[in-house]
This record gives sequence, structure tokens and C-alpha cells, in this order.
Amino acid sequence: MSVLVRGGSGRLCAAARKVIPCLWSGQCFSSGREPAENQVTPMLRHLVYKIKATGPITVAEYMKEVLTNPAKLLGIWFISEWMATGKNAAFQLVELGPGKGTLAGDILRVFSQLGSVLKNCDISIHMVEKTPQGWREVFIDIDPQVSDKLRFVLAPCVTPAEVFIQRDEIRDHVEVCPEAGVIIQELSQRIALTGGAALIADYGHDGTKTDTFRGFCGHKLHDVLTAPGTADLTADVDFSYLRRMAEGQVASLGPIKQQTFLKNMGIDVRLKVLLDKSDEPARQQLLQGYDMLMNPKKMGERFNFFALLPHQRLHGRSHPMNTCQSKPSVSPVAGFGELAWR
Repeated sequence: MSVLVRGGSGRLCAAARKVIPCLWSGQCFSSGREPAENQVTPMLRHLVYKIKATGPITVAEYMKEVLTNPAKLLGIWFISEWMATGKNAAFQLVELGPGKGTLAGDILRVFSQLGSVLKNCDISIHMVEKTPQGWREVFIDIDPQVSDKLRFVLAPCVTPAEVFIQRDEIRDHVEVCPEAGVIIQELSQRIALTGGAALIADYGHDGTKTDTFRGFCGHKLHDVLTAPGTADLTADVDFSYLRRMAEGQVASLGPIKQQTFLKNMGIDVRLKVLLDKSDEPARQQLLQGYDMLMNPKKMGERFNFFALLPHQRLHGRSHPMNTCQSKPSVSPVAGFGELAWR
């Protein structure tokens, strides 16, 4: 998840920054290696028409179009109604006047991707790159040499996304998610006002990675600009940005790796108890699940945990105590410190 070498998409590395003629003034660069077959999907046609009409779009807008396109929302509506009526095994999807069946096909695709759609539809990022002229946002445009192909371009001037870049930022490429910042600020205000806590778990980093925007199709990496609408799009959470959004209102802990968090929560002890009570087939399933969660090459070091807590949770009471009260001891926050048995 470093600079985008995944799936041949070395889009932002030096070798991929070859300047080509551009109708929209600004630096342009390809999305990576040419795909074996450039599939012209209905979503691609929609995006091409949109860009021709209104100009290049941000990465955030591209993600929203691909992940929350009306066809996908219709698919979610159908599944919602199916669940509300008892999840009957017999289910018929009928489209009157279907034409080529494009809409029904898109809805059927949602049925297999629903989990990812619901997970990712609010995660849209703006990508910003450092240039000799200052920070410039990455947009998506039509390749002038191939009419049904998309490419990345750099904005020729300042855009609002650049206000989220820190003055002391040392990375050359930054992904920012203003919507995530708004959510964290609202959570922080609620926790500061009424108490409580928030635990956030996701793929992410602590302000160290540069380009994590990627696509998946059939559990394999997929070029983010190829055949839009057929792959899930995602990006890692920048927990350092979330921490900044929470500062001054609540305390934050983490991020820490999932492997460490679950170990601190006693997963090894829990596994032993379950293994002692299980037959051999169940034992194998438990061990496989444990390996998926804890193996550093799988989810163990890819998933991170991050917590928001009231300041007094870490420092004791915030109001004065009377003379008869002793100073309360602050208990450790579960998962963020080593498990101690008493």
C-alpha cells in the first residue's frame, strides 16, 4: 500500500509522470499499464459524458459516482425490501422495458457487492500532490488519445482540498477525506458533551503512507480507472488526520495494529478455551480464523484500532473531590495496553 505499484498502477511514481498533450491545462499522467482489454461499461460512458459536459472531476467525486451510482442505490433498496419481508428464498427481479438489461445487470452486480458498497460509499478521498508550483489536486479526465479511457491530471491551480494539507507536511502525495473529519468532529463533540467512547477499526496508517487509493475485483487488485463500476474502490484511513480533527475536544489512543490490540484483549486465552472445547474440524476453523486475524501478512498488521475518549477517562475526574475522597486510580483502556491478570 505504498506508492501505487499494485496491479501495475505505478501512477504517481516518477516513471509514470510523463507529460502528454492536454486540453485541460495542467500536468497529466496515466493510470498505469494498459489493460489487456478496455471494457466500456455503462458507468464509463456515464463518466465520459459527465466530464465532457462539466470538465475533469475530483477523485472524491469519481469514487462517489462509482460506489453510489443510482443503479447501486436501487440494488440496495431491493435488498432492503427483501430483508424486510423475511428474506424469502424465492426472489424475482423484474424490469419492465429493460432495453439491453443494463439496469438490471447493474442491480444484480450490487447483490454480490453490497457489503463493500455499504462499507465504502462514504469513504471518498481527495488526492493532492506536491509540485514546483505548490500543492495541486489530482483530477480525473478523459484521455485525449483514447476517447473511452480515463486518466489522472493535475489541477492547474489551487483547489479547496489543499487547505487540508499541513504546513509541515513532508510527504509528496497526500490523501484527505474531509467527510471523515466532519464525522470525527461530531463524534468528539458528542463524547466531550455527554461522555462515551468511539472505537474505529480499519485499514490505515499514522500519516506515513502516500497513495493508497486502489480497486479490487474478484478479490484481486484492479486498476482504479479501468472498467469503472465493476470493481470496489477504497483507500486507507489516515489516522493522523483523524487525531487532528479530534484535538482539543477529546483524547485519542492509537492507532495500534490489530495483532497487538487483539492480543491485549486476550485473544490467545480465548482461543485456548475454545480449542479445549472443540472437536477437530472446529479446531481447524478456529486456527484458520486466528491466523487470518493475527498473521502480520494478512490482517494482523493491516488493520488498525483507534479510540476517542473523554479527557477525564485518561486523567481521572475533571471536577474537584471533597476531603473524604481519595484520588481515583485511572484504569487502563482495554486493548491499548498489555493485558494484566490479577
